[in-house]
Amino acid sequence: MKVLILGSGGREHALAWKISRETNIEKIYCAPGNAGTYNVAENVNLDIMDNDLLIDFVKENSIGLTIVGPEAPLVNGIIDEFEKNNLKIFGPKKYAAMLEGSKVFSKKIMQKYGIPTSRGEVFSDIELAIEFVKSNPWARVVKADGLAAGKGVYVCDDENEVINAITEIMQNKKFGDAGNKILLEEKLVGEEASFLVFSDGKIVKPMVSTQDHKAVYVGDKGPNTGGMGAYGPAPVITKELHNYAMEKIMLPTINAMASEGTPYVGILYGGLMITKDGPKVIEFNCRFGDPEAQPILTLLKSNLIDIIKSCIDGTLDMQDVVFD
Repeated sequence: MKVLILGSGGREHALAWKISRETNIEKIYCAPGNAGTYNVAENVNLDIMDNDLLIDFVKENSIGLTIVGPEAPLVNGIIDEFEKNNLKIFGPKKYAAMLEGSKVFSKKIMQKYGIPTSRGEVFSDIELAIEFVKSNPWARVVKADGLAAGKGVYVCDDENEVINAITEIMQNKKFGDAGNKILLEEKLVGEEASFLVFSDGKIVKPMVSTQDHKAVYVGDKGPNTGGMGAYGPAPVITKELHNYAMEKIMLPTINAMASEGTPYVGILYGGLMITKDGPKVIEFNCRFGDPEAQPILTLLKSNLIDIIKSCIDGTLDMQDVVFD
């Protein structure tokens, strides 16, 4: 079988590396790929936001499976378009991908279905947002609603920092239209961990827990980056916390999306804060994390292609997902 991987990060190199070691793989393409994927795949210079171009490439090259690495193509509706053309592709549909594509959508889903998370309020007016911050000292996290490459979240220590962050996002348009709306949240205290699962829309199988490091400076200081490195398993995720995350967060979220009329097929990534009151969701992502994919796929003993196929076919219950 021929496989196409979309993306250009360390995540895509990890995917290509893992798949290249599996059986019955005829060829791997990466679009656009990078110097790492060059060693295990053929890099092709394609615009991963051009659904029609990608569909034509897949048909012309008889590619049996496409795997979406980053979030932007998912929010762009690539899964929906491929499925209309009867092409196998792995990831959630456009509406389900709004769990990552819109911080406001994600918060509303969590509030509606009782999934543990922080307090939060939505604003589209900068003056109202600043006024709210001045009278609600718990609001110390500012999030741009839309996609911002992992950099649209500001964790602040005081009121002035919050107001500056709001101004940067909403007035200065640092993230463009992604900052037309913002989410003001309570600042959670604890240790952060990444908890990822495979889902076929009903069944959920967990991956090994990981912890990534986002802040640009030593001691978790400074603005967030896309990720400064990750390792796994994360010692903070004990067996009890693992079970809690599955039973109270990941499975209820998959069930919530089914109740919303859009079964969630793909990878669901829960960014969790382990607080004194238990794990709470900071954010959801709709794909492998980068850098988390690197330790996860290194530790995965099971065949990744078999897992992906079972997610697409709705047979994940018959698939073993084993980690070293």
